[in-house]
Amino acid sequence: MARNARDWDESDVRVRPNKKGTRPRTKDRPAYEDALTGRIITVDRGRYTAILDEDTPEERIVIAARARELRRSPVVPGDFVSLVGDTSGEPDTLARLVRIQDRSTLLRRSADDTDPVERVVVANVDQLVIVVAAANPEPRTGFIDRAIVAAFDAGIRPLLCVTKADVKDPTELLDNYRHLDMDIVISRTTAQDATGIDARSADGLSARLAGTPVEELREMLASKVSVVIGHSGVGKSTLVNALTGAERATGNVNAVTGRGRHTSSSALALRVDDAPDGTWIIDTPGIRSFGLALVEPDNILQAFPDLAPGALDCPRGCTHKATEPGCALDTWVAAGSAGSAGDARLTSFRRLLGHEETGEAKELGVF
Repeated sequence: MARNARDWDESDVRVRPNKKGTRPRTKDRPAYEDALTGRIITVDRGRYTAILDEDTPEERIVIAARARELRRSPVVPGDFVSLVGDTSGEPDTLARLVRIQDRSTLLRRSADDTDPVERVVVANVDQLVIVVAAANPEPRTGFIDRAIVAAFDAGIRPLLCVTKADVKDPTELLDNYRHLDMDIVISRTTAQDATGIDARSADGLSARLAGTPVEELREMLASKVSVVIGHSGVGKSTLVNALTGAERATGNVNAVTGRGRHTSSSALALRVDDAPDGTWIIDTPGIRSFGLALVEPDNILQAFPDLAPGALDCPRGCTHKATEPGCALDTWVAAGSAGSAGDARLTSFRRLLGHEETGEAKELGVF
């Protein structure tokens, strides 16, 4: 028997549930006013290790997972972050990383000079320690120049550390940089008086770090956050071990290719022994390339303070190419104003701008 329309009431209405959820979406986000601030010391497979209440009796290490809204934001060693949830640091606990705090500096690179993707290396560091070996593997001024450019662009002070100076005299290499406002540390020992950590490579050559250079470097790192970069096999992790007492793996240099083997798989921040509070050094995996696709050309020139004054006389719109008519950089270098290494420095600058072809050789003076 058919029901009369008057027999229906609201209880007969069936509402299909919303597949995307029943709560209305809002743009408001929690303020997380109770969040604690921590310093990221390493990142490993989606887990973030942070130190809380640094340099206090309550200091502790906390493992955290990143909040969903930060999924596209890179979190790197050196970052200060806001943490909520279980921040006790007890075993098997997990905090939640909800905010990346403002960064004072940001060291970044690209895979090559045409890659538009930003690869963040570290954040909030004061100093970039560029480690190269005088030999085994051979030093590359192109890599040093690129690292210096990246440091200037990020507002970070560069420092050059040369290891294995007992294997080969680094004078030719250092002639390119002595006139720059940049500290240089040289490790030069012999087998008889080596008192530091000795990391030997496959062919018997060493990356010895004697006490004096290590102490000299320790003073330069005091009260600063520094990041160490360099090719594999130059003694980078050996240097970090000597400064921190850590046991980062050290590797050999392949006798055939002249390249080092990657031993550090992730960046790690460590405290420097016998140094004031706030002294950290961040060890990074060996870097084979340091692209500058994200650096403005004018900032590249500012990283060459020996050449920059000469550009003031360049015609308007000068590209600084070797074939550019009237480029004042050639006159500046020819007059000796850029020092004895002026020609090599100008060639390196033009390579960084992409105006010069890079040869296949990977030796002193080239990339």
